[in-house]
Amino acid sequence: MTYDFKLKPKKSQVQMIEMYLETCKKVYNYALRERKDWVNSRKSPINFCSIHSEYIISPNKQRPTYNSQCKSLTDAKKIYPQLKEPHSQVLQQTLRTLEAAFVNMWERGFGFPRFKKKMRSFLYPSVKQEWVGDGWVKLPKIGKVKMRMSRPISNGFVLKQIRVVKRASGYFVQLIYQLSVNIPETPIQGYPLGVDIGLDSYLATSEGELVKRPRFFNQLHGKLKSLQRRLKNKKKGSNNWQKLQTQIARVYQKIHDTRKDWHFKLAHHLCDQAGMMFVEDINFKA
Repeated sequence: MTYDFKLKPKKSQVQMIEMYLETCKKVYNYALRERKDWVNSRKSPINFCSIHSEYIISPNKQRPTYNSQCKSLTDAKKIYPQLKEPHSQVLQQTLRTLEAAFVNMWERGFGFPRFKKKMRSFLYPSVKQEWVGDGWVKLPKIGKVKMRMSRPISNGFVLKQIRVVKRASGYFVQLIYQLSVNIPETPIQGYPLGVDIGLDSYLATSEGELVKRPRFFNQLHGKLKSLQRRLKNKKKGSNNWQKLQTQIARVYQKIHDTRKDWHFKLAHHLCDQAGMMFVEDINFKA
């Protein structure tokens, strides 16, 4: 179970978080470049070379893996002291994320991993229970950061991981908890309710209830369209251009939060009416 709380960091802590994100991005992109060069070197013909560029890597060199790149990261810390500033497990987790991206490409048919223009989060994979208190969370090498606990944490859960996320509206912390309990399989029973997606209405139930489409999306999309129109008249990279980009990102965040809140409330409303729910399997992408 994941608890998502907003952080209230100091200015010095904001600088540390930004440094973590920037360092994680550089480590990720460098490791990806190393893997990409190795892959491209194995695609080079043996009877001729490209007139533009060529990858000259020894045929005896093994494919870069998570373990080999972690070892290279340890050696790089002796040359580049800035790699010692973030927590060691955070950088190792960045390499693990890259490894997972390649596994998904090989086993699940995902595309080739891409370079990151910016890193939006970093993860502490191993944490202690005392790192979370009433209204604060301890982030190693960053310190105690105040957070807005919008709801209490349930008893019996064990803290497993901590993720720090940067969004348009600020910095957030995701506390990932685990509860060791066996959930029995309950038989399908209760009052049935059918749900159908509509065109005029958002959805219709078998009880005759029609749920109208939310109108607040029109207002937010109208504001977004107005900001994007103003952005076209600004010089790219200027201060005014950056300010509008920040405003646009906040509107996108508002749309995401509003839609998510409305979906949760609608799902709660439908689940309170029945014990079984039937929904038509529609392929919206077709």
